[in-house]
Amino acid sequence: MTVRTPALTLELDGRIWRVGSEQYDLSIPLAFDEPQPTFFGATRAHEDVVRAGAFVGDVREGGSCNCSTYTLTPHCNGTHTECVGHVTRDRMSVRDACTAALHVALLVSVAPVAARETDESSDPEPAPSDMLVTRAALQAATNALAFPSFNALVVRTIPNVETKCTRDYDRQPAAFFSAEAIRWMVARGVEHLVTDLPSLDRANDRGRLTAHRLFWNLPPGAQTPTDDTRKNATVTELAFVPDTVRDGAYLLNVQVAPFAADAAPSRPILLSLQVV
Repeated sequence: MTVRTPALTLELDGRIWRVGSEQYDLSIPLAFDEPQPTFFGATRAHEDVVRAGAFVGDVREGGSCNCSTYTLTPHCNGTHTECVGHVTRDRMSVRDACTAALHVALLVSVAPVAARETDESSDPEPAPSDMLVTRAALQAATNALAFPSFNALVVRTIPNVETKCTRDYDRQPAAFFSAEAIRWMVARGVEHLVTDLPSLDRANDRGRLTAHRLFWNLPPGAQTPTDDTRKNATVTELAFVPDTVRDGAYLLNVQVAPFAADAAPSRPILLSLQVV
């Protein structure tokens, strides 16, 4: 008997595409009590063995099984996906935003530029040495791929170094997105953004989170969603895209831990696409 792997195809802009067998995990493994990415002064993710009476949750210590308590801050300790509840008074859940299993995504590689070298901006205004992911760079990268229909965007910043997986972003401040870049994404219909940066905004932005609000279509400073708010849009931060994954079109599957919270650890997966 021969068992064949089912073939999944889809039609996009009048062309037939086959989903390939290759898949790429863009999440950073979160090693508790080991080197890991950290951001915004948060406590490092750590593990504590459960101890209850005579029970010890560590086989190495003579316990019958391993059982630990894991402490983490999803926004700051590793790859995570967040929803508009990140900036609203209402406690909205990322589970409710992640309703579709697959999204058509473009992966692009872009080099952030110093704020003094571009007329693009942020709120508050960037320092001249701040590094920005710009609309111009994103437009050029997506136009080069000539793939008109996508609702997800994966942004790999270059240089792409593996130290991103363990970087302390308080010591090594990251680039962030210009306001123009976010407005362009929204205008293009990007509903799901994956980035290797720790935040869309500058870490010290006086609490404005302007880029986040622009992405979710909230007015400056607004904490209450409206009918125009993009409640199903998600942002995945602190991902890592290996150099072996080429720029191009993919299907994106964002696997999110079922936390009833505005953000949760996640595992974004890219599935390859080939024209039939």
